[in-house]
Amino acid sequence: MAAGSSTPLGNPNAVLTIPNIITVVRFLGTPLFVWLVLARHEYGWGVFVLAMMGCTDWIDGFVARKLNQTSQLGRIMDPLADRVALVAVIITMVLAGILPLWLLVLMLVPDVVLLAVTLYFFRGDADLKVSMVGKTRTALLMIGTPMLLLAKALDSNFTEVLAWVFLGVGMVLHVIAFLQYLRAVFAKHREIHLPASRGGRP
Repeated sequence: MAAGSSTPLGNPNAVLTIPNIITVVRFLGTPLFVWLVLARHEYGWGVFVLAMMGCTDWIDGFVARKLNQTSQLGRIMDPLADRVALVAVIITMVLAGILPLWLLVLMLVPDVVLLAVTLYFFRGDADLKVSMVGKTRTALLMIGTPMLLLAKALDSNFTEVLAWVFLGVGMVLHVIAFLQYLRAVFAKHREIHLPASRGGRP
């Protein structure tokens, strides 16, 4: 289940739920992808693994809602699995010489800054609602990266150009989403702490 969803938690403290198991499977798909691309150079199978990981991302949220098995752990694990997978995929493709290093830097720097600010103000999860820009960003990057890998497997220039269109737009939205989340963190910090400080004044 995605972070910031308005769906009521079925059992907030639940751990061993079907959606959480599906999310763990998605985590396990990441090292499999790394092995296929870097050790075996099986780009076609790498695309297949990414496609399956994308399917589980949709399935775990669907199952959580249908079975009312949403939980606090799932709310944290689901977006974390997405970010870990996306960063690991990009690092792998940089090491394989498929993606340039600058794209990895542009991906990581905003995430590191946002994580640092969130930890400083909230010592952990700021419980921010996932924005539409953030969702679209993730979707575009998760489409563009396997498409670029597919272009490598098929030796297709058209597929490569189309993949870069997805990646380019996705990276622009990545920066916009970062600015939105950063502003939301500061706004939430002011909302929580400023009223208390004002209330304590004589």
